[in-house]
Amino acid sequence: MRPRVFLRRDPAWSTANRHPGASPGRTCCIHVEGRSFCQEYPGRETRRRTQVQELRIQAEALDLLRKTRRSQLRERGTSRRFRQRIQGTMRMARRASTGTVPSFLQQLVRETEKMVTFFFKGGQREKRDGEDSESEDESDDVEEIISPYLERPVLQKGTAEGDSKYGVSSAMASMQGWRAQMEDTHTCMPEMSEGHPDWSYFAVFDGHAGTTVAQYCSTHLLDHILATGAITAEENVEQVKEGIRDGFLAIDRHMHNLSQSEGWDRSGSTAASVIISPNNIYFINCGDSRTFLCRDGQVVFHTEDHKPCNPREKERIQNAGGSVTLQRVNGSLAVSRALGDFAFKEVEWRTQTEQLVSPEPEVYELERSPQDEFLVVACDGVWDAISNEELCAFVRNRLQVCDDLRDVCTQVIDLCLYKGSLDNMSIIIICFSGAPQVTPEALQQEADLERRLDLKVDEIIQVIRSKGEDPDLLYVMKFLASENVPGLPPGGGVTSKRDCVIAAYQKYAAACRTVEPMDIGGSEDSN
Repeated sequence: MRPRVFLRRDPAWSTANRHPGASPGRTCCIHVEGRSFCQEYPGRETRRRTQVQELRIQAEALDLLRKTRRSQLRERGTSRRFRQRIQGTMRMARRASTGTVPSFLQQLVRETEKMVTFFFKGGQREKRDGEDSESEDESDDVEEIISPYLERPVLQKGTAEGDSKYGVSSAMASMQGWRAQMEDTHTCMPEMSEGHPDWSYFAVFDGHAGTTVAQYCSTHLLDHILATGAITAEENVEQVKEGIRDGFLAIDRHMHNLSQSEGWDRSGSTAASVIISPNNIYFINCGDSRTFLCRDGQVVFHTEDHKPCNPREKERIQNAGGSVTLQRVNGSLAVSRALGDFAFKEVEWRTQTEQLVSPEPEVYELERSPQDEFLVVACDGVWDAISNEELCAFVRNRLQVCDDLRDVCTQVIDLCLYKGSLDNMSIIIICFSGAPQVTPEALQQEADLERRLDLKVDEIIQVIRSKGEDPDLLYVMKFLASENVPGLPPGGGVTSKRDCVIAAYQKYAAACRTVEPMDIGGSEDSN
């Protein structure tokens, strides 16, 4: 039976709901097998007003995008009046978007708001002494935009190290960076427990929208894995992999119950982990943090990020009734698998692994080899700035000139910061007996490189002075980046020697002017 669709006037509805002066409303009714499904449909005048409102919002949003993009080429800052006008525009757009505006315009408004938030980095500026508060009533009506970024990065690092009598050594470093909060956590256990001392466990948890889930997982995830009884002395590989998977699902169920009973925040967390047994390495990933193994100088295995745009992930999201917009789940979450994020796991009749966001990890095992050198486990704040191969080459190079594994980790964090990472950064490096060792030849090459950089900086500054200009650090760095300087660390380039360049710049530029303090200096270690 084909459904019959028709429009009929509904005077009762139009009298109660129409705008003054609008034509009477109508109701769209669909009749299928004796059942009626009705949808209110506005009159001609209402539709005309809605269309005008939509066009106005679209024009405002697009104009704001253009202005924001142009402003990014200048210094980040603007007048108080312009800032309030933009904030007022966004407030109007948000209110209008809750009405009859199409979904694509709502998404446009949201993305524009994100760009404006990033641009301003922190909402309204503080009022200076003696500054006239023009129109306080107007400022009271403007909503504060809270930015997820800081005006300056937090450079202090947390570091730790550990060793195992079974030939595994490790170190980690983390930095808050430009983010307003530090949401990364980690777990490092070179010797897992009394029952499994020859097993090791390392994990990085990258939290978002809060820290509750990430902190809970860093403390309790291994307990849930061990509670499955899958890890035994006999080491059945498939049993271990299934136990890891069950442990993830179990802790996610447990946290869901806790979030409801204790009123947790709406946070979530990715998880990247490795479990090392005497015979195998188990790679575990849930989200977009990542781990890889360097064997005989090459990346032989790395985990794949769980992004909504991946075909398999996108299919699951769509099957769960969601969509992928701007490479995000429902235009919001940038990862397709995570622990927590229970707002995306509310369909009761679907299993845990069939929700919009799945807590199920991908688990792989690789048999250990004497050629294994090191493992890297890091959050996406690291991978946003450097590739697997670049990081592998850089770590190998640093291990040959630095015998402190914590220092190698901090150099990686600094490199990613200098290369433009805006996120929290956490990294764990786990070394095996086959890892590169410090050699006199490598130390000599490092010393020669630093002397060449010192002379090169002096040469550049002399050229600048000869033109009657003041030396500029940014120009020096750009000039060095364009030069072919032999001996630079592979994967790091001149950016990885920024501290050395800054020291030379300060030494040679001090003769002509007082050097301003650097916004981003060298490493700051909490230990």
